[in-house]
Amino acid sequence: MPQQPHIIIFNPDQWRGDVMGHLGNPAALTPNLDQIVEKDAVSFRYAFCQNPVCTPSRCSFMTGWYPHVRGHRTMFHMLQPDEPVLLQILKDEGYFVWWGGKNDLVPRQNGFAEYCDVKYEAPRELRPNLHRADEWRGDPAGDNYYSFFAGKLESGDEKVYYDNDWAMIDGAVDLIRNAPPDQPLCIYLPLSYPHPPYGVEDPWFSDIDRDLIPPRYPTPDWEKKPSLVAGIYERQGLQGWSEERFNELRAVYYGMCARADAQFGMVVDALKASGIYDDSAIFFFSDHGDFTGDYGLVEKTQNTFEDCLTRVPLIVKPPAAVRIEPGIREQLVELIDFSATAYEWAGIEPGYDHFGRSLTSLIGGAEEEHRDAVFCEGGRLIGEEQAMEKDSPSFYDPAGLYWPRVQLQGSEAGEHSKATMCRTRDYKYVRRLYESDELYDLRRDPGELENRIDDPAYTAILSELRERMLTWYQTTCDVVPHKTDVR
Repeated sequence: MPQQPHIIIFNPDQWRGDVMGHLGNPAALTPNLDQIVEKDAVSFRYAFCQNPVCTPSRCSFMTGWYPHVRGHRTMFHMLQPDEPVLLQILKDEGYFVWWGGKNDLVPRQNGFAEYCDVKYEAPRELRPNLHRADEWRGDPAGDNYYSFFAGKLESGDEKVYYDNDWAMIDGAVDLIRNAPPDQPLCIYLPLSYPHPPYGVEDPWFSDIDRDLIPPRYPTPDWEKKPSLVAGIYERQGLQGWSEERFNELRAVYYGMCARADAQFGMVVDALKASGIYDDSAIFFFSDHGDFTGDYGLVEKTQNTFEDCLTRVPLIVKPPAAVRIEPGIREQLVELIDFSATAYEWAGIEPGYDHFGRSLTSLIGGAEEEHRDAVFCEGGRLIGEEQAMEKDSPSFYDPAGLYWPRVQLQGSEAGEHSKATMCRTRDYKYVRRLYESDELYDLRRDPGELENRIDDPAYTAILSELRERMLTWYQTTCDVVPHKTDVR
């Protein structure tokens, strides 16, 4: 076997951190994740992303940089050739890097050859993508048009609705079965599920017990919440939905998570059958979460930081040489800690400064605090036109599925305000450049429904969190290259 561990990165898109059975959700159908945490892995209950949408989050966890370090704050500003990428560094250090799934990381116009040995493509025709085959939306004037709710998918003559995710899983399993015996593998699986549209086939559609799904958070007083989510709420038009309809939407989302769990199990089984499971480091995490009906919203936002968007699954199985006490950990961690851990276990000095912290000691059972606070950021400056995401078709066309959010991001009235979250165990503070700040007492208000920013009883807490955010910005505002220049 190669001396460096194989690195498996199983990266579903838009999976909320609370939809896992082993964390106490009675409706979550995640037997494969539950089993690996029971026997071989650690699950971090309080893991947080650094931006609540796809591209900025991926740029962050693949570098160990916060989005502000190099301005990765939009869906259309990806990692440039002069910026570090974990995949590229692993490849340069001798790993065979196989990438199967979506991008949202590096500029497509530059190609993928620098970052991986194989950028896998589906070898056969796929079932229709729900973003394009969108008959499920119904009448543009109806209340399902912006709901992302497709419902049950029909598989036809096949056992599954064979989309790109299934093709990527099949490709990864085939690679594992035929892995070169003397070269470490890095398998990167950035899947699409459970990213909406919310649609899934049987058996996962029917397997979710609707009666066990936890209640959603109610619609808040929008006067005390950011105007972007208030505007999205108005435009998505779900005000007339019954609890039964929302519960069905949530059940389908849970079914999408269950399908991804089954696919994760297929990869784990292949690793075991090929004899490389013990020598593999497995990382399972999502880039961000999803509203899934909470507050009367679906999808996500680009500059709000509710826990349903920022708290994500993070499950880590180390290679056999690393000590582990399997189970659940309660410490605060960030997704940038993933790349720091991967570098350590691969024995690689990445050659640049980053802000991730290895999870090794926590995985071994250490009880010390890992981080006293976690951070997330998004939004833009007024006049920062390049950050409005005008490249999205939904910016101009009300028929676009993402129009309720993306078109609002072009407003210069402050809805897309640059904003930053500082979350401790007990409190969450959000600084907004153009709108009222937010402060939540998570002990009393885990749903973040009561903004305490003007409550004098929280003055000392607010001062402490503002100071903590300032310290964080000062210590992470830039990175100085290791290579110096000749004067």
